[in-house]
Amino acid sequence: MKRQFMLGLLINPLAGLGGSVALKGSDNVAAQALALGAKPMANARMTQALTQLLPYQDDIHIITGSGELGAELCEHMGFSYQVIYQAKPAYSADDSHSLIAAMAEFSPDLILFAGGDGTARDVLASISPQQVVLGVPAGVKIHSGVYGITPKAAGTVVAMLLQGQLVNLLDADVMDIDEQAFRAGQVRAQRFGSMRVPAEPRYVQAVKMGGKECDELVLADIAADVIESMEDEYFIMGSGSTVAFIMEELGLDNTLLGVDVIANKTLVMTDTTAAELLALSDDKPLKLVITLIGGQGHILGRGNQQLSPTLIRRVGRENIIIVATKTKLKALEGRPLIVDSGDPELDQALAGFYKVTTGYRDYVMYPVANPE
Repeated sequence: MKRQFMLGLLINPLAGLGGSVALKGSDNVAAQALALGAKPMANARMTQALTQLLPYQDDIHIITGSGELGAELCEHMGFSYQVIYQAKPAYSADDSHSLIAAMAEFSPDLILFAGGDGTARDVLASISPQQVVLGVPAGVKIHSGVYGITPKAAGTVVAMLLQGQLVNLLDADVMDIDEQAFRAGQVRAQRFGSMRVPAEPRYVQAVKMGGKECDELVLADIAADVIESMEDEYFIMGSGSTVAFIMEELGLDNTLLGVDVIANKTLVMTDTTAAELLALSDDKPLKLVITLIGGQGHILGRGNQQLSPTLIRRVGRENIIIVATKTKLKALEGRPLIVDSGDPELDQALAGFYKVTTGYRDYVMYPVANPE
């Protein structure tokens, strides 16, 4: 049975209220804006985004909050959905925080939220750094780089994911201004952090374009990105030429058709067995660097059986680092990466969308599917 794309959905029903009544935003002035005749717009903006996904309804399962947070719209549009948080009688930022926190238990493939920069800050405060999000612009202030250019554009990016297209990932800045100062004629912008977004230049704000690939240069870029992220953790280095290039850049011997372990950028175990890796995982947190088999797309279960189901569970999907050139990914012609660990339940749990490192600070979002 095909796994459905799990989409987290959040609508800030107060987003954008202050714009039409010249309040320069909606933070702390929603009641005033409504009294002045402002009409809620966030629901309509999210409708525009979700309309792009109507052809893929059977492939999507939405987790959301009750009522205006998302359930009402899902019911109206006919999407499969699950309410995981009951909204309070009067919406506040606490509802956004609580709903996003509740989503963490489900590990959605993407969280789609409608709001402005204040909503983006609320989402930022409640998600893990690995979670992929995308904003549907519905607020007065849209300075952050986490939003689609339009609601339709945001929906189009999600549709691209569902179609199996290569979609880049970018850590985009969450910005906001001091509304009180802005209302007094002063612009004080501040960066509050970043969130991971599917970054398509035609549809998402502030996206960097990549250049053409040269295999050796691209491999060097991939290696630089992975090496830069290495700190004190233990890294299991899987088999394959792309991983081997990382080891070469580190100046370490590598078992091309085996699995090695490094710590502090030093080789500590070579050509390890499943039992040795399990023993290591008893008292040490591990990260796993793997690549795909060109033309086939397998990342687990082909040439790396040392990576047992028990070990993979201990590592956790959030600690799996997939590396590949875009050339190899494009050669799959839209087919997903494959996990074939020998444990069907684990294979199902590992299915979903992953960040794949394709260069230095260059990533794409790509699906992993368990064998049918």
